[in-house]
Order: sequence, then structure tokens, then C-alpha cells
Amino acid sequence: MAAATAAASPSSSLLLSRRHGVSPSALRAGASRLRAPRCVLGAEQLRVVEEGKRMGGGDPWAAAWTPKAPAQETRDSRLRIFSGTANRPLAQEIASYLGVDLGKILIKRFADGEIYVQLQESVRGCDVFLVQPTCSPVNENLMELFIMIDACRRASARSITVVIPYFGYARADRKAQGREAITAKLAANLLTEAGSDRVIVCDMHSAQALGYFDIPVDHIYGQPVILDYLASKTISKDLVVVSPDVGGVVRARAFAKKLSDAPLAIVDKRRQGHNLSEVMHLIGDVKGKVAIMVDDMIDTAGTITSGAALLKQEGAEAVYACCTHAVLSPPAIERLSGGIFEEVIVTNSILLPEDKCFPQLTVLSMANLVAETIWHVHRDGSVSSIFQ
Repeated sequence: MAAATAAASPSSSLLLSRRHGVSPSALRAGASRLRAPRCVLGAEQLRVVEEGKRMGGGDPWAAAWTPKAPAQETRDSRLRIFSGTANRPLAQEIASYLGVDLGKILIKRFADGEIYVQLQESVRGCDVFLVQPTCSPVNENLMELFIMIDACRRASARSITVVIPYFGYARADRKAQGREAITAKLAANLLTEAGSDRVIVCDMHSAQALGYFDIPVDHIYGQPVILDYLASKTISKDLVVVSPDVGGVVRARAFAKKLSDAPLAIVDKRRQGHNLSEVMHLIGDVKGKVAIMVDDMIDTAGTITSGAALLKQEGAEAVYACCTHAVLSPPAIERLSGGIFEEVIVTNSILLPEDKCFPQLTVLSMANLVAETIWHVHRDGSVSSIFQ
């Protein structure tokens, strides 16, 4: 019958055009509009369709329409987050923020110290994120991360992203003397060869070390977490942001710009050896002001405490120490808790045991920041938009 109708359509259109004075071209245009109706959906209807649910609104075709794809988009179900033993509380916070369960993984050590890793759930076709700061013990945590990567690769993960809140060996980024190793480059090569597809790292010691990686790297900053905390304190006195050395001027300048464009001061120092420093003089004015010292990490605290003593001599009212990574190697606790600092503000990129806590220490969580970065990477979004 459809064939007969199609065959009769030319003569029918000619007859109608003669009876009613309608041109055949206009009639064909009207028929094309009838044959191809335009469907306009609102934003909510489009969202419902994309989610694979039935369309509402009284459409007679809605009741008969059934999705061919699963009702729930499967991409989010492919998000997997696993944690090493270095900082499991941070990984748990990240997973809670994203609304997913922390992946089940078995990590143990044999009697001779060898590390055993087994994933206890399927990751085939999943986007896997491994959270593991390479803090002390650095070599243990780094090797554990390599084995986790290998386990995920052999389990047919779709992609493997290592989330390193604190990147160990980042300070060995150049040859200061002859016959020295550039360990930051070596660690980057090992991560790539182990099978990782992407790296998320927070506050690298030097930005040029990002070029050591042959895979994509997302570099995030802990400054927003610290800035939000300082804003909540509502410090009324004049502020001055202080860089504890010349190498941290760029970091301190960016921090000062976001802190209501506060003035900048620089502590000039001359390093005598590894973990040893000597303060020379101060560039800038801190008299009668609240000094906020900004650095990427505090290791033995020699640099920052010497700088704080100089700031006090120059007339600073109070001194705050802010850093992302609290390495706190001995004798950092004795130096920081000696009373020279009003407050020492750090993040939880490194898990601090009870014996490294002291009254002036404030630990801020960077879980939300890392979780947002993971979500943007998983959804192929812009990471830099988080910090704008």
C-alpha cells in the first residue's frame, strides 16, 4: 500500500495543484516539512535522554521508547581510586569527596622486605588513579608505587594516573657539581616505564622538573587551601609575604598577589651544604607588619627558622610559616616549636605521625583540591580552570 501511495503521489499532487491553485513546488515543500518534523527538546529533556531514561511530557511515543544503552552512563562507573600505604587517610578523603569507595587492594611485605601488591577488584577498562606520596621512607613508597602501577597495567586498566601529593627526589633536579645524578629525571623515567599514563603532582620543588616526564603532567598548587585559611583568620595588621630564599620569589609573588596584592620581601641566604643554610640579609620592609613566610616544603626547618629570626630582628610583629609539604626531618620539630612562629600552616600531602605534631602546627586538608583535579582529568576537563 505504501508503494501504491508513493506511485500515486505525482498524479495526486498535480490534481490538487489544479483544483486549488497550489503550485507543485509549494506542495512538495509542504510535504517535505510534514515528512521531516522538527523535534525541539528542552535542557531537562535532553538530560533525561542522555541519562537513558524515559521522556516525559505526554509524548505518545515516550511510553514505547526504550534505551538501547544502559540506563546509567558507564563512564563514571569506570573511576577507580586506590591508595598505597603512605597516606591512606588522604586517599579516603578524596574518595569520599568524589562519592566513590576506595578501591580494595592488598599490600604486604614479605619477611625479607619485598613488597607484594594484589588488586582485589576488577579494573578492566577503568580509569585508575593511584594516590601515593613518595615521602619518608622514600624508596619504600616509590617502589610500592611502581608495583601498584604494574599490577594495574597487567589487570588491563584503561588508563593509569599516579597522584603524587608530594614528589620525593624533586630537589635533585640539576647537576650542581660534577658527577652528580639527576634523580628527579630518573624517578620520572621509572614512573613512565612502569606503565603510568599520566601524573598529577602538587607543588613540585622546581617547575622545570615537569619537563622530565615524557607523559602528561598536571601540576596543581596547595596555595588555595592555605589562602582560604588565612582569609578566615581576618588578620587586621599589615601583611607582608616573605620568600625564605631567592629561588622561591616566583612562588611568593604569586601568593602575595592573591593575598590582596600584599608587599613582598626576600631573605637572602647562602647555603653551606646539604640541609645547612646561613641567612645574610633581608630585602624589603617588615617593620610593624605580620610576616607570612611561604615555601613549598619544610624539611629540617633551618632555612625558615633562620629567616624568621631575621624578620623578628627587623621588627616584624608576628611570623607565620606556610608550606604545602611538611617533611619535618629532625631537628625540625624543635626549631618550629621554639616559639618564634605564631603558627605553622601545612597541608596533609604528607601524613604526619603524632610525634611530629606540636601546638603551633595547623594541618589543612587538600583532599577537595586533589579530588576536583581527579574529576576534571577523568571527565577530560580543564585542570587550570580550578585555579582561576
